[in-house]
Amino acid sequence: MSSKVKRIICIEDEPEMVDLIRLILSRRGFEVSGSQGGQDGLNIVRRELPDLVLLDLMMPDLDGWEVYQQLKADDTTKNIPVIVVTAKSQSIDKVLGLHIAKVEDYIAKPFSPQELIESVEKVLMKTP
Repeated sequence: MSSKVKRIICIEDEPEMVDLIRLILSRRGFEVSGSQGGQDGLNIVRRELPDLVLLDLMMPDLDGWEVYQQLKADDTTKNIPVIVVTAKSQSIDKVLGLHIAKVEDYIAKPFSPQELIESVEKVLMKTP
């Protein structure tokens, strides 16, 4: 990875989860910002154009798949990689995410810090 600090937006409606992800990833040198749910997350991504988006699926205002579709439909955000981080771990959701929607990775909550770090680093290494 390049020496430039990688910016990550965590679109998540639980502040505690954003804080946990920020704590884990900031120790590895990533700059992590959180959002207050789907619509807020979309606005932040469009404004900041991060290197990566971590996306929860179950949010009250705008669910994760809707956020994902809007990001991929917008020319300015369509190439930003997305990792789904969700408690919704049924195999059909994983198949939808990885094979149909083409998210870069899928992490089920609860996850280990190492699992999160490995996924983020793997995806960022593949991204030009």
